[in-house]
Amino acid sequence: MPLRSDPLDELSIPDGTTVEEHDLVTDGNIIVGAQSTVEFGVRGNHVIAGERATFGGHIEAKADCRLDLWSEVDGDVLVGQDAYLGERVHIAGRLMVSGDLDIGDDVQIDDGFEANGWIVIRNPMPTVVFLFVYLSQLLRLGEEEAAKNVIDEMLDESEAEPAVIPRSAHVSDDAWRVSTPATIGGECRLHGNIRAEEIEMGSNTELFGSLRARGDIVVGEKTRIHGDVTTRNGTVVLEDGAEVLGDVACTDLEFHENATADGTMRARGEMTMIRSERRKPTGESDGENEGEETEDAVETAEAAHQRERGAGDGPAPQA
Repeated sequence: MPLRSDPLDELSIPDGTTVEEHDLVTDGNIIVGAQSTVEFGVRGNHVIAGERATFGGHIEAKADCRLDLWSEVDGDVLVGQDAYLGERVHIAGRLMVSGDLDIGDDVQIDDGFEANGWIVIRNPMPTVVFLFVYLSQLLRLGEEEAAKNVIDEMLDESEAEPAVIPRSAHVSDDAWRVSTPATIGGECRLHGNIRAEEIEMGSNTELFGSLRARGDIVVGEKTRIHGDVTTRNGTVVLEDGAEVLGDVACTDLEFHENATADGTMRARGEMTMIRSERRKPTGESDGENEGEETEDAVETAEAAHQRERGAGDGPAPQA
């Protein structure tokens, strides 16, 4: 995968992600940018959070968990492998680590901690700096394959794509507010109003909230939005079977004939309906039959022409 200049340049929610009892649940990894607030708990494979990230619930990581300095967790932290806690991290509950624990100075754990492996008290390097230095050293040594493997392990160890919450985002049951584009996968079930620069929704997703963006908004096939869909300067696209239980307001509107909206649909510019392929009436011939009929007609015309020529070339009738 390519090395992007900014790996946290959009809100990305992978396929199958759900919000269950105030927890964000996904099969893949969870990456939270610096100074972001997630007002519920998270459950995933690896859980990585930047500086001053705040969680309003428990953290459950099947693999590693890495929290940068000044991060806060209003609940327990359960880690299936190793844990890395930066300086002045605050955990309001209990810390349980199945592997090793690397912990910084002035870390506060209200209900105590337990680790089955080694416990090292020091200041772990911030996650972004650690990855940058480590990858820089590998690339300097010409170990491009090893650098790629590190990235694959961090981001693509599981089959599912990682859930990425960009820096300075605010995510809660009420609203998901980001200053970047947002991509929501298919088969998701989420709560809250989504506010972003641009929004793309996958198929068969259900959102108990509204969509609002400055740019384009795409609502995938058979996706249901329990709220309004509004864009300031962009185009709204409602694909086949999309359902909006509210109003639609945009500059341009493009909607499939099977898409529905319970409220009003307002477009300041163009409004385009996409129709399904027309089904032929019962008994109407298909393309192959039409081709056969055409060939039969050509053969009939040629036979008639030959008969006319034959009649003209034959002997004259006797008197």
